[in-house]
Amino acid sequence: MSDTTNQSNDTPQGENGRQAQKGPIIPKSPSEALRPERVPEPPKRSKKARGQVVLFLNFIMTLAVLVCVVAVIGFYYATSTYRSPGPLQTNTNFIVRNGAGLAEIASNLERNAIISDARIFRYLTATHLSAGESLKAGEYEIKAKASMSDIMELLKSGKSILYSVSFPEGLTVRQMFDRMLQDPVLEGDLPAALPAEGSLRPDTYKFSRGTKRSEIIDQMAAAQQKLVEQIWDKRDSSLPLRSKEEFVTLASIVEKETGVPDERAHVASVFLNRLGKGMRLQSDPTIIYGLFGGEGKPADRPIFQSDLKRDTPYNTYVIKGLPPTPIANPGKDALEAVANPWKTQDLYFVADGTGGHVFAATLEEHNANVKRWRKLEADKGSDPNIVVDGQPEEQPVDNGTTAVPPKKKKIN
Repeated sequence: MSDTTNQSNDTPQGENGRQAQKGPIIPKSPSEALRPERVPEPPKRSKKARGQVVLFLNFIMTLAVLVCVVAVIGFYYATSTYRSPGPLQTNTNFIVRNGAGLAEIASNLERNAIISDARIFRYLTATHLSAGESLKAGEYEIKAKASMSDIMELLKSGKSILYSVSFPEGLTVRQMFDRMLQDPVLEGDLPAALPAEGSLRPDTYKFSRGTKRSEIIDQMAAAQQKLVEQIWDKRDSSLPLRSKEEFVTLASIVEKETGVPDERAHVASVFLNRLGKGMRLQSDPTIIYGLFGGEGKPADRPIFQSDLKRDTPYNTYVIKGLPPTPIANPGKDALEAVANPWKTQDLYFVADGTGGHVFAATLEEHNANVKRWRKLEADKGSDPNIVVDGQPEEQPVDNGTTAVPPKKKKIN
């Protein structure tokens, strides 16, 4: 084999596996040896890499990243706004109507300048409501500078503004209805038929805006029924009363006879003693109810001696025993006074001139008390034809009971 062939086979390999340059080795100067070799250019991108699909995917990825960044910034802004103080400058009332949705509530809040952005309130509030939760109807007091978060918590709690309507003891059902009609916050009509007299509990009832009048009536009826049953179950077993209806009727008379709390049980004992002896109750409030019904007596209309003889089912100067129904709605104290009256022998009482009454067990004592009362009234210039406050003078009859009082003489 020739030398040329051997040189070809034994040629040394250069860097990177490349074959060394053929031919004689040419020595390099030090500067040329230190000069870096030229790096080859990268290969050009193929037409496939520059295709439309790749470009579209790159665009989508870029857009997704941009959207994520914007979403994070937007969420941070919305959350910050939701918890920051609101634009409201002074406390104000805000009403959420029955059936209002979150979108309507948010729009109304923004319209009333209570919040700055209805959309932020709507969407972030939705994330704070669990399944089945909602913003409750009612009227709310929104504090100045309240944040959307604060408003959401308030409306979710249902702690709305409460109003009240009061019914003093001794009002009739008609008078209670008139009070409800005059209340500007209560809504809805009253029932056409009046509930039974004595069936509504006198008390103060709290309610939120939007409450129906019928709802208050239902509360009053349920409360009175429960109260009557509780007190009736704890009554004195010796009472000459046959039913809860009679019990409420007598309590209504006691309620109307005296406004002095300490006297109720004493007045009740007088009426119960009279019932036990078969005497007429002779209660002035029963005359009034027989004449004027649930409308009540006009304030400037006194009871005259002639009214004592009016033949009505409620006039206990004419009828024996209790009237057919209560004459008002008695309160708790009057009911308890009848259920557990004082143990006395008293059969009479009359006004003492100071707002209370003086009681007597005998006719002689009572007639003396009546004369004393009439003198006090005469000194004040009162009309002598006005009936006495309490039982009038009576005269004994042969059977040991008492007769209807004789006609009074005018006092000059």
